[in-house]
Amino acid sequence: MTTWLTRIVPDQRSRDARHDLNGTEAAVGLHHRLMTLFPAHAGPDPRARFGVLFRVEDTPTGTHILLQSTHEPDLSQLPIGYGNGTTRPLDALLDALRPGLTVHYRCVASAVRKPGATTRRLYNLPAVVPLNGADADAWWLRQTDTAGLKPLTLRSHPLEAARGARGPRNSRQQQHICHARTRFDGTAAIIDPDLLRTKIIEGIGRGKAYGCGLLSIAPAREPS
Repeated sequence: MTTWLTRIVPDQRSRDARHDLNGTEAAVGLHHRLMTLFPAHAGPDPRARFGVLFRVEDTPTGTHILLQSTHEPDLSQLPIGYGNGTTRPLDALLDALRPGLTVHYRCVASAVRKPGATTRRLYNLPAVVPLNGADADAWWLRQTDTAGLKPLTLRSHPLEAARGARGPRNSRQQQHICHARTRFDGTAAIIDPDLLRTKIIEGIGRGKAYGCGLLSIAPAREPS
């Protein structure tokens, strides 16, 4: 199975691109936009079937959309003038993972905890509690342990939550979503390549449909 990485550089003159990247519904809108690049009628959870993960990044050259999938996306389905995109396979990178290799990593993830029913009643807590600061860092360190990584450095930065509504508008079926987000960057040593490949393909944490969970790595340069 080939894993694909696509980089889309939106053209800010495109009304469609601006709509997908700005506003309170951006996370949901971009999810719907990216899913149009894959076959329709793919079952109850097409995002999971095609391994779709994405992240929006601000770069020195502007906003980029990183899209990872286990099915090659059809970029011709983007609206005319939306922007430019390139797709390449990640197989060579994934095949080269080995124990002891040092990599740079980045992941925008939704760090949360889920208190038990007794704790929720006692402290009047919601079912899902967003984490930040040192608590978010501790959550990330637990995730890297299950991803076969040993972090060497860690930088974390809170981001605006991914918000939106899914389901028919103005109906009882409509659900409001809110995923707190933190960007984690740093270096790590690979402990278990198989676990790492699995987490790269499957993603980490909640909110995968709305721009969370994509773990990106790149080999770190050996000191000269």
